[in-house]
Amino acid sequence: MAKKKKNLTTAFGIPVGDDQNSQTAGDRGPVLMQDVHLLEKLAHFDRERIPERVVHAKGAGAGGYFEVTADVTKYTKAKFFSDIGKRTEIFARFSTVGGEKGSADAARDPRGFAVKFYTEEGNYDFVGNNTPVFFIRDPLKFPDFIHTQKRHPATNLPDPDMFWDFLSLTPESIHQVTILFSDRGTPATYRHMNGYSSHTFKWYNKKGESFWVQYHFKTDQGIKNLTREEATRISGEDPNNATRDLYEAIERGEYPSWTLEMQIMTQEQAKDYRFDIFDITKVWPHGDVPPIKVGRLVLNRNPVNYFAEVEQAAFCPGNLVPGIAASPDKMLQARLFSYHDTHIHRLGPNYHLLPVNAPKNAPESSYQRDGFMRTDVNGGGGPNYWPNSFGGPEPDPGALEPPFEVSGHAARHPYTHPNDDFVQAGDLYHKVMTDEDRDHLVGNIVDHLGGAQRRIQVRQTALFHKADPDYGRRVAEGLGLDVKEVERLAEMSQEDRAETTSQ
Repeated sequence: MAKKKKNLTTAFGIPVGDDQNSQTAGDRGPVLMQDVHLLEKLAHFDRERIPERVVHAKGAGAGGYFEVTADVTKYTKAKFFSDIGKRTEIFARFSTVGGEKGSADAARDPRGFAVKFYTEEGNYDFVGNNTPVFFIRDPLKFPDFIHTQKRHPATNLPDPDMFWDFLSLTPESIHQVTILFSDRGTPATYRHMNGYSSHTFKWYNKKGESFWVQYHFKTDQGIKNLTREEATRISGEDPNNATRDLYEAIERGEYPSWTLEMQIMTQEQAKDYRFDIFDITKVWPHGDVPPIKVGRLVLNRNPVNYFAEVEQAAFCPGNLVPGIAASPDKMLQARLFSYHDTHIHRLGPNYHLLPVNAPKNAPESSYQRDGFMRTDVNGGGGPNYWPNSFGGPEPDPGALEPPFEVSGHAARHPYTHPNDDFVQAGDLYHKVMTDEDRDHLVGNIVDHLGGAQRRIQVRQTALFHKADPDYGRRVAEGLGLDVKEVERLAEMSQEDRAETTSQ
């Protein structure tokens, strides 16, 4: 049976008789202003590109589900975790971080790992990365850090001096830098990498008992990374390799999956823990807090339209359902504001009404009204204020999270936790990495850091030395630096190092 022919219309459903020829004065023109179909088509085309994300601009996504595989109700009252076997629809987006939309998927860069859970209590957004730590722990540094990962304001080129100058003056970055310049900095595909919350979050149960947690989505496909040489080749031959791989795998029916493992710490354990659990530059060693398997994430549906789903998907770590709450992590606290704010700038104040972002299983019921692109009935004739006596939606006290104490002076406090920034980076280098891992790490650093000024090379290499002397020595030798000078600089305070290596 032949399909019924679809008639072309304008955006307002008016039939279009000719979509190949503009209305003109005679066959030679000029074009007439009255050709509203042409004007509509051009005006929409002019506005097809919305502002690209400041970070995480290049990405790929897919739909699927999350399935609970273990009972965690003693830790959280979140309903989508309530029963073993329960499934919740999700949409996931993976991305590079620093590059523009046209950048290569194989770039040396962290990878975004974001999942939107369409739960019966509203949308819960997991917004993480493929690394368990980050470069900085205070959000005041974030705009400056991102500027160094972008383009030089004069040359409009990536700049090794900008990149390494900031990092060498920010010792807390050493753990993430060590991960980034290992082969983990260039995942082979999105399917073959893990996802981490990086931040600590709070889970709380029906009794009001709370726990500190970290999320680990472990790939069931196995970890696969690229060497520097492989990443360089692929970036030239197939800059969309990870985007292509994800789409084609799902099309073949090879649905990628991840096992969710949780690290869970009691309030008592957290009090005197050897690392600051709210410092995003640190991990909780698995020997201290063994992860437990709690669920499985599966991607089994490709987007019907990339723009509608992947490009307009907006994730915010502030979207937390009852049973899950934020922690005092400074970086997380700033992200609770910044993500929502940037989505309003990029997509408009009603971005939550876009189908990919709308709460599918718990429709919005609020007093927010009006604004650009309001696509529903805008609350109809109901009240737009609270309190009211006209049957409007009421707050639910049961949705409140348990309170926690805060104290101290309102000030700009420096970081004071007794553990330094070099222990975990050093442990990663000499306890976790293989000889091949260390060879690749040093080679990758020398290749990139070699483009920076010598004074910056020396300052950064001193940080590698502080993490592990062998680490620093090998980088220094690779760059042709004086090892003794690096060792001397490593013994100085951060302030003295910066002063000694300034222009």
